[in-house]
Amino acid sequence: MVQQGRGSAMLATVLVSLLVVQLEVAQAATYTVGGAGGWKFNVAGWTKGKQFKAGDVLVFNYNPAIHNVVAVNNVGYKACLTPKGAKVYKTGKDQIKLSKGSNFFICNFGGHCESGMKIAITAM
Repeated sequence: MVQQGRGSAMLATVLVSLLVVQLEVAQAATYTVGGAGGWKFNVAGWTKGKQFKAGDVLVFNYNPAIHNVVAVNNVGYKACLTPKGAKVYKTGKDQIKLSKGSNFFICNFGGHCESGMKIAITAM
């Protein structure tokens, strides 16, 4: 009889854990970077007025023959440089989950970052 009580408590704990995970997933938002125009030049201002949370997903739509997306650090963002080991995305339909804190993305094709093809996002 005691074991049956433990089993019920264990099942209840698992169900509550699944509910919490489900609520976290439901709260995540998906944003298309640049809106309908996609990942392009002068997109840096696209983040204004938006509040991002850790777990939100950014969708980068672009022509992979002429652009890419590189997750960089603050130094790479400011200097438009790709640090060693940076993650480079190049499918043209990349989906990237935001981490808590600062998130920086650039296009590292020649001159693109310098032309405003970069975004900085702080996720709460």
